[in-house]
Amino acid sequence: MKRFINLKKDKEPLSYEEKYLLEEIASTKIAIDVAYSNFENAIEPDLIDCYIYQLNSEQKRYKYLIERAKEVQFKSELFC
Repeated sequence: MKRFINLKKDKEPLSYEEKYLLEEIASTKIAIDVAYSNFENAIEPDLIDCYIYQLNSEQKRYKYLIERAKEVQFKSELFC
């Protein structure tokens, strides 16, 4: 998360979208950690499958949010 905040140093304050993306990235990272923890502690095959799907979902969301944050950063650099 610090990486994206540092990209905007010495510039205007973060926009609503940038703040939203940073918050979503942070919460998604937590969700990934929880999914890993649940997966490691699961014994039942159905729960293992569930946590695998959950982990894949959260990882894809994280990847999307990171790509979106890079796009927003690029766009804001064009207008500065």
